[in-house]
Amino acid sequence: MKAVKVRALAAGLGLAAVLSACSSTDTAAGQSGGAPRPGGTLTYALATSPDQLDPARSGLNVAGRVLRSIFDSLVSLQPDGSVQPWLATKWDISADGTAYTFTLRDDVRFQDATPLNADAVKFTFDRILAPQTKSLTAKFQLNALKSTEVLDARTVRLTLNKPSSALLTNLASPFLGIVSPTAAAKQGDQFTRHPVGSGPYEFVRWDTNSQIVLKRNPGYAWAQPAVKNRGAGHLDEVVFRIVPEDATRIGGAQGGELLAAEKVPAQLAAGVERDKRLRLVKERVTGLPYSLIFNQKQQPWDDVRLRKAVRAGLDVESIVKTLYLGTYERAWSAVTPGVLGYDASLERSYQPDVAEAKHLLDEAGWTAGPDGVRVKGGTQLVLRYVGSYPNNEKSHDIAQLVQQQLKAVGIKVDVDVSSNVAELLTKTGEFDVYPTGTAAVDPDALSGFYSSRILALVNGTQDLAGIADPDIDAWLDEGAASLDSQRRAELYKQVQRKLIDQVALIPIYAPTYTVAASRKVQGLAFDPLNSPIINDAYLAG
Repeated sequence: MKAVKVRALAAGLGLAAVLSACSSTDTAAGQSGGAPRPGGTLTYALATSPDQLDPARSGLNVAGRVLRSIFDSLVSLQPDGSVQPWLATKWDISADGTAYTFTLRDDVRFQDATPLNADAVKFTFDRILAPQTKSLTAKFQLNALKSTEVLDARTVRLTLNKPSSALLTNLASPFLGIVSPTAAAKQGDQFTRHPVGSGPYEFVRWDTNSQIVLKRNPGYAWAQPAVKNRGAGHLDEVVFRIVPEDATRIGGAQGGELLAAEKVPAQLAAGVERDKRLRLVKERVTGLPYSLIFNQKQQPWDDVRLRKAVRAGLDVESIVKTLYLGTYERAWSAVTPGVLGYDASLERSYQPDVAEAKHLLDEAGWTAGPDGVRVKGGTQLVLRYVGSYPNNEKSHDIAQLVQQQLKAVGIKVDVDVSSNVAELLTKTGEFDVYPTGTAAVDPDALSGFYSSRILALVNGTQDLAGIADPDIDAWLDEGAASLDSQRRAELYKQVQRKLIDQVALIPIYAPTYTVAASRKVQGLAFDPLNSPIINDAYLAG
């Protein structure tokens, strides 16, 4: 089996089906028509800092943008929605869908010169599942994995607890990149500061909150199929600069200090488009939209009437238009358009209605106090809204507008911008609403947010929304195991409808990944999760 078409991503599904590496290359960096010039440094500004450079331990999309150049995966996800060979040359799937046997290339070496073989694959996946690793995203992506077995130096078998329609797609993720067992064993917890993979660029150093420096891997010769340059990269170095301030980051691209800068805010996009030295790259992001997720473990937000009151009290349309000036689409469901099973019937199925919000609050026994804040039993109605640093994509501005709008219906919003959000979310649970979203190409990503079974399996906590709904759990479980795309689509529609009906979340926007790229940069492409693919990139002129 040299390539497998993932039916979950067929016909316009997933970001990979919308954006090809070739079209991204043309848009992002242009094609000069001449031979690539070797040498030079690509400076690429990130809006936030990765939390880790250990693929097993990180879960941030921004980390994936760096990890993709350091680590390779068993398989690769292609623009047409197919999964094709990469480190694995072929694979066989058992009749019952619970065993995947991969045959590996025999010429791959890690950046520390040790061979990449079946033992390395087993080490990587066993390490992800080990409790002491404290893996989150990678462990979720391997949640169906029961064991990894080495059959010989080039053959490895993954045995699953049940069939998994998302497994092959997940195996293409940078968070399941294969790590050097030698380096990981040597570095221990410090592997995140000294990552070693088999990718086209090697880690040099990480200056905290400043930059991450990579250099060309001279022995590289096993690029994924979408890449034209099968050998070592053209660039000498890639430097990921960490520049949270929008004006500084985009100004750096306009001034030439940076050759690429991600997340161009709407207010600066027009200036980038007018600048003849730059191109504005626009990559549609699919997955779970940026949403306000309620914590239903916390009273009084376990009362659906209060959650509906919050939704009715918010004018999301005006928030999105005010902050993003048409560059982001309003979201209506728990997944974005382009994901298998997206339920378009939910669009405009609810609208802002201040009178209805007030009626729901009255019905629930919350009456207006002397300062306008609703009160019940001597307690004010307070919504604890947890945000995180920095003000990425105007997330803090959203919080302020939510605060202002809900004041009109008598809900006080306390905004806590915390540097320790993970502690609040997974341990103390001391929050009422948390804004988040993630890029993904398969609707199984919903399980990571709304399946109580999966979250308990991964990190011992309840689902983020605190739902523990048996119907949602059952639908998500069946959707993950089913290999019938039509059945999966219907199951995920049922999940979306119940989540919206019960107001487990309030969808805000579906983002677009934007990059201001110098016209000097040629051959830069992006993968389905918006990570830059730098194998073909070079500097012209």
